[in-house]
Amino acid sequence: MSKLRIIVAGAGGRMGAANLRAVATHPDLELVGALDRPGSSALGKDAGTLAGAEPLGVTISDALLPAVMKGAHAIIDFSAPAASVALAQTAANLGLVHIIGTTGCSEADDAAIAEAGRNGARIVKSGNFSPGMVALAVLVEKAAAALADYDVEILEMHHNLKVDAPSGTALLLGEAAARGRDISLKDNSVRSRDGHTGARQAGTIGFATLRGGNVIGDHSVILAGPSERIELTHRAQDRTIYANGATRAALWAANQPAGLYSMADVLGLND
Repeated sequence: MSKLRIIVAGAGGRMGAANLRAVATHPDLELVGALDRPGSSALGKDAGTLAGAEPLGVTISDALLPAVMKGAHAIIDFSAPAASVALAQTAANLGLVHIIGTTGCSEADDAAIAEAGRNGARIVKSGNFSPGMVALAVLVEKAAAALADYDVEILEMHHNLKVDAPSGTALLLGEAAARGRDISLKDNSVRSRDGHTGARQAGTIGFATLRGGNVIGDHSVILAGPSERIELTHRAQDRTIYANGATRAALWAANQPAGLYSMADVLGLND
């Protein structure tokens, strides 16, 4: 079997470095391109050196075409919403696999990405590529359904450089709880509380956001009922779990028809 040729987008970020290392060390993958935003300090650097590994002979660029010309099969993309939408459109035009770990996407961004999946791209988009987190979301959905009268609160903490809130993972867990209750998260989420808010509205899903230090990602879903409280928690200890999940998704999506998939599809949890 020939290697799957990969472009890493958002290569200058922390997750970009983890993705570069994961691709470079995977026996079935080959890095053929690395992208970052215009003006990034990473531009012009060797991708391997940037990731703290041996030089790979792949230079960080802000232009997609040179990497595509090398016969790329897939893009692993943890970048920014506007960049991910543009890359999804390119993936649709070229029939590429597009793995999207970008968070902070708007409804319009998500709609454009879904449209790219209908138009030829093979997209796996997830707020979290950790197998453990995806399994946790399944548990949250089941618990929210079984304990329908319990209050649901989601607490998340990340490092002090994270720019979006709530995190994509917190929203993933919120969506899981909403599915379990057969309600819309958009119409039933509470994102902040300040001042005299009154009593908690029954049936809502609350979010609390913490930022500080170099925390990779801590998430807890609390189901609080009469006389008891259930807490389901995931703590990430290394970004490698996300990068390995993304490479697993790329290899899986390479054998799928065009469409928009989730990490639960990759793990066979939607079968």
